[in-house]
Amino acid sequence: MLMHLKDLLIGPALPTQASAHKRLDKIRALAAFSPDALASIAYANQEIYLGLIVAGSAGLVYGWPVSVAIAGLLAIVALSYYQTIHAYPSGGGSYVVARSNLGILPGLVAASALLIDYLLNAAVSLTAGIAAIASAFPDLWPYRVVLAVFLLLVITLLNLRGLQETGTVMAVPVYFFIATYLVLILLGLIRLVVQGPTEVQAMTVPGTQTVTVLLILHAFSTGCTALTGIEAISNGVPSFQQPESRNAGRTLMVMALLMAILFLGTNALTHFLSVTAGPQETILSALARRLVGTNVFYYIIQFATLAILTVAANTSFAGFPRLAAIVARDAYLPRQLSSLGDRLGFTNGVVLLSAGTAALIILFAGDTHALVPLFAVGAFLAFTLSQAGMVLHWLKEGGPSSYGKAFINGLGAVATGVALLVVGFSKFAEGAWITILLVPLIVLAFQRVHGHYQEVRQQLSLHGLPPSLRPIAPARVVVPISGVHRGIVNAVLFAQSISSRVTGVYVELEPGSGTKVEQEWEEWWPDLPLVVVPSPYRSLVRPLLDFLERTDAEHNDGQLAVVVLPEFVTTHWWQNLLHNQTAILVKAALLYGRRKTGGERLVVDVPYHLRK
Repeated sequence: MLMHLKDLLIGPALPTQASAHKRLDKIRALAAFSPDALASIAYANQEIYLGLIVAGSAGLVYGWPVSVAIAGLLAIVALSYYQTIHAYPSGGGSYVVARSNLGILPGLVAASALLIDYLLNAAVSLTAGIAAIASAFPDLWPYRVVLAVFLLLVITLLNLRGLQETGTVMAVPVYFFIATYLVLILLGLIRLVVQGPTEVQAMTVPGTQTVTVLLILHAFSTGCTALTGIEAISNGVPSFQQPESRNAGRTLMVMALLMAILFLGTNALTHFLSVTAGPQETILSALARRLVGTNVFYYIIQFATLAILTVAANTSFAGFPRLAAIVARDAYLPRQLSSLGDRLGFTNGVVLLSAGTAALIILFAGDTHALVPLFAVGAFLAFTLSQAGMVLHWLKEGGPSSYGKAFINGLGAVATGVALLVVGFSKFAEGAWITILLVPLIVLAFQRVHGHYQEVRQQLSLHGLPPSLRPIAPARVVVPISGVHRGIVNAVLFAQSISSRVTGVYVELEPGSGTKVEQEWEEWWPDLPLVVVPSPYRSLVRPLLDFLERTDAEHNDGQLAVVVLPEFVTTHWWQNLLHNQTAILVKAALLYGRRKTGGERLVVDVPYHLRK
């Protein structure tokens, strides 16, 4: 039944050969990789507005210059990543570039920063989407956590179904959002031409702070969240149809152009029309009300914003699992993250990202403004390392055009490096310190994982001192039983087939219960000894382990007794809840207790399947 439910939710398994047919064309790729970048106007515009409104009308004057500065940074970063796509068509983005050119440690720093950024992007996008729709329907504000987690579940199921289906589904809200906001911007530009702009200085918006350089830098740093997600395409180049690099590069340029139009267009209208928002309303909602009023088109705009912000989390679902898989292949994350699931996607990475995002949404009570200070630090750290690595890449490659390309990436490294310092300084006390602390901790975790895999590789290697190839002595076999019944018969027969020295063991939890078991054992296997081990504290595992250690010491034959463990298997999963699962506890104790015994104990599980 569970398998049928899984097939219904995420679809049947696909053969590996189908991976070539599951790639994305440019239309679906733009929908799959760009929602975060395009939807950033929802929270980036909001954070610029909130950062400046504290200084009143005097602060809002700087909204447009800050937006232009961020757009300029966007152009530099987009051009830099366009070069990265063609230099590294296998994908991997900042991690691969930094590792290849700057070394392992910078690469791990970039990977940890990007993984944090992907996680935060998913949480911010979903909470911002709920805030957009709650601006139109204020009664939804108390339920924003539940609604955000529900949308997260929908996105997770879509990604578990596979990348191509995700790109197809995402295309509808992405292109609907683009069309809706282009119409909104066009209407705003017509109003500006007909009625002229409104002077911000003429507004009487009270402020609680004075305009300072730090305040403007803070608004710039929060607005830089508009650039998050721009690296996703360079990470996912292998997902494109052939030729991968050319298709990915063109998609990146289209995405950057749309980002600039939407970001500058909405900020220009907000600035030149002097739009302000109420306490439970986003600035985009206020802009839409100003331009079209509270009518059907206004609600269409809000639903379009909710839709794009919901699927904006899909940028993380496209990037996080693939990056985690690349890092896992390098043995710095668990190997399971590099395995393709039934639907030819990195299922474990999708589930991990979903669980982490849900935890953030619940922990921060669905508050986008509380999550944003943690945002962007990881992205700009990864941007800077990637661009610095690309400079060294072009210098190593040489050639007549390498210096020009190195200059472009060098300019990107300087621009994103300065932005990183601004973001880290201005948002440190508000929560950026958490991201700054997490990055080295995650790098340490990477190194511990890698150290474990290295140790395992050395211990499994056949090089150097060869393993002992002398014949194994005849085994001594111990069969733990819970009583004499049909479920132990196959286990005893199997034990007799591999050894002539078989001993049954019964742990007596209730005094006197062993007498009946001894009599029944004698009837069925009169030639096999049965040892009854009393358990005064009603423990099953510890007396069994003590018996095994004692009998190994008595025989002193250089080997540990083989344990043949009978275990009955129920027909339905829920029936397992009705039993003690004693066999599982015994197996765990035997397998993980080998270090105390100083040797390797073989444990053989003999199942008996119940018919009903």
